[in-house]
Amino acid sequence: MRPFRIEIPDGDLRDLHRRIDDTRWPDELPGTGWERGVPLTYLKELATYWRHDFDWRAAEAELNGHPQFVDEIDGATVHFLHVRSPRPDAVPLLLTHGWPGSVAEFLDVIGPLTEPGGQEPAFHLVIPSIPGFGFSGHTREAGWHPYRVALAWAELMRRLGYERYLVQGGDAGAVISLELARLAPEAVIGAHVNMLMAFPSGDPAELAGLSPSDQGRLAGLARFDQELSGYMKLQSTRPQTLAYALTDSPVGQLAWIVEKFRDWTDSGQVPEDAVARDRMLTNVSIYWLTATAGSSARFYYEGAAGLRQAAEGHRPPPITVPVGVAVFPRDIFVPVRRLADRDLPTITHWTEFDRGGHFAALEQPDLLVGDVRAFARSLA
Repeated sequence: MRPFRIEIPDGDLRDLHRRIDDTRWPDELPGTGWERGVPLTYLKELATYWRHDFDWRAAEAELNGHPQFVDEIDGATVHFLHVRSPRPDAVPLLLTHGWPGSVAEFLDVIGPLTEPGGQEPAFHLVIPSIPGFGFSGHTREAGWHPYRVALAWAELMRRLGYERYLVQGGDAGAVISLELARLAPEAVIGAHVNMLMAFPSGDPAELAGLSPSDQGRLAGLARFDQELSGYMKLQSTRPQTLAYALTDSPVGQLAWIVEKFRDWTDSGQVPEDAVARDRMLTNVSIYWLTATAGSSARFYYEGAAGLRQAAEGHRPPPITVPVGVAVFPRDIFVPVRRLADRDLPTITHWTEFDRGGHFAALEQPDLLVGDVRAFARSLA
């Protein structure tokens, strides 16, 4: 385990700018909006901002303002932020991002969680980059699925000297957090997630008497599969083919990620209605500057079997530790409580918010922080 600083060479930034300048733009049918993908006019303006106005060095400095380290675990490099609270009663909390996220997702919650003021719970934060993502760099062998990442996180926390800790995550971070709770109940005090997949098993009795709201949530699952899941199907079947395009074209990488910030958030016409532009571009820049489009996509390939089993109603071994769920209405999966309780009988905390989407730490950091605190208090 050794200290780490982000120091992107100037030449890499010049190369990024040159590639944006040299972009070969596609055509676009007149009169179309977001229904066919990212609109050309919007992406040209955003790419121009990325090229001329976005300050990577400022984002880099903000990230470097927090202690960072790398370690080798199970043959992979693991990068992580380790931000300890000054409070002697602080509880260790492991935060895990998803795709297309990064450790930068959590920049706005680090301060409130480590130094909350008053009598609110405080936390020592461990914020790793999933192997294959960001500053953890490329994975060097197959098999980095959520269960293996969870095993690596258990080892990381052991090396840091944390015997008991909370876990939290959204997207893939939620899957990994629940896996960690499943495999290490002696260490995990509780698991808090801001995304939960709960699929119908096919038994009609499960769906009898559902409220109109819950029926709408199930319709959202169908809409995701029919309209919004193309990225998942491609990354879970042909990640290498996709990697050539995204690793060669920064504008391609930008479009691939920005579309998700628009489709999965509580946004209006553009993603910036939900997530600050510079935060979004910090995240995109991390993928581009570390060239991890392909290795992060491989995570879907490795985890595809588990997703298929969940969709087919197969149930993994039970989780025995308390689980907290924060439900944001514009998430890609908005769970039905009845199905969630079927899968996770140890749910002890459930909060329904009236705003926010998939990237909760970026969209609604105050709501997420408050819910993590409330879950922690419930376990005391």
